[in-house]
Amino acid sequence: MTYKEALGWLYSLQRFGIKLGLENIRRLLAALSRSGGFQAAVGDLEIALPWKVIHIAGTNGKGSVCAMIDSICRAKGQRTGLFTSPHLVTFRERIRVNGKMVSENAVAAGLTSIRNLIACWDPHPTFFEVTTALALKHFSESNIDVAILETGIGGRLDATNAVQSDVSVITQIDFDHQEWLGNTLAEIASEKAGIIKPGIPVVSAPQLLEAEQVIRARAIECEAPLQVVTESYGRSPIALRGEYQKQNAAVAIAALHPAKIDVDDSTIARGLAAIEWPARFQYWDERTIIDGAHNPAAARVLAETWREIFGHQKATLVLAVLSDKNLRGICEALTPIAESVLLPKIRSERAAAREGLAKVFASVAPSLPYSMTPSVAKALDLARAKPNPILVTGSLHFAGEVLAYLRGEPAAFEECTQ
Repeated sequence: MTYKEALGWLYSLQRFGIKLGLENIRRLLAALSRSGGFQAAVGDLEIALPWKVIHIAGTNGKGSVCAMIDSICRAKGQRTGLFTSPHLVTFRERIRVNGKMVSENAVAAGLTSIRNLIACWDPHPTFFEVTTALALKHFSESNIDVAILETGIGGRLDATNAVQSDVSVITQIDFDHQEWLGNTLAEIASEKAGIIKPGIPVVSAPQLLEAEQVIRARAIECEAPLQVVTESYGRSPIALRGEYQKQNAAVAIAALHPAKIDVDDSTIARGLAAIEWPARFQYWDERTIIDGAHNPAAARVLAETWREIFGHQKATLVLAVLSDKNLRGICEALTPIAESVLLPKIRSERAAAREGLAKVFASVAPSLPYSMTPSVAKALDLARAKPNPILVTGSLHFAGEVLAYLRGEPAAFEECTQ
């Protein structure tokens, strides 16, 4: 298959939906190992890989923590494999070796071999299971030293949890993906804490009490040493803006020691200064900020960061949210920093209707002016005509569409929840 054909096949797997569970991914990884797809020791429960594995779950901040760990390890001279989701503009962003995106040829070749391997399987592996296998295959072929794996949804039944890890990292837990993870914080935390494995060290960000109790209970059950990181990092500049990123940095640094990756202050400083992680309070230009906040907790942190940097100056808010998110919670968090709101039509079929968002704003902040626009381009033109700084937010998918437009690149032709 060509790269375009391979992605077409991969995205066709969305018809199988999201199926949380480990049986299929274990079967797939075992089959790849037997066929020479990568080196691994296949056990009854987990796949042991020949490199160190740092596994990250959480609701907010896990992508930033992954990027920080990756950058610090590369500053140390470690050859890294980074697996994250979702992507912003191109699928290739999900799989990186030493900071470089996987090539189109590697994607095409890897997906061709996986497709041939699983052609007759029933049940058929899902989009995310195949993508996880592709990442591990590419890492094996690239002779990495350490893999940084971000969960897609949850943790306990996420495809990445089929792999034996050297350290489990849990970032801040809050409400998101309730349809998959449960409707209480304890239920969600239980799914996230499912990445904790017997005897494997755990590093956690500070949590709300209900989530912390679940994590501690799981760590005790697994006899897994637990470190809750309460301090923030402040010794050197971090390329990602916002006070909350100092907490993320402290978590990332704490994860390195139990993984037996020794780094000094100079290495940490170089790594944190070199991070490139788009759509996390990203300055596109001097007055345009792009952020992928997509749940109320992330939106509240975004509003706090806005105040840290802009003080009382309010934003022209350009907002698009996916329909399965907490629209009211996101709007309530962002309304206090908004001077006006623009609601563009975006490409995602999962986008919340602009009319619905307008009704939410009319309810939450009746005096806040808002308008609907037919496109991202029109929304940005209108925002630039206003004197306020511009905040583009509400969804990582939306952030990706905006970045693609601003870069003059085609946006990903398909999308996926994970």
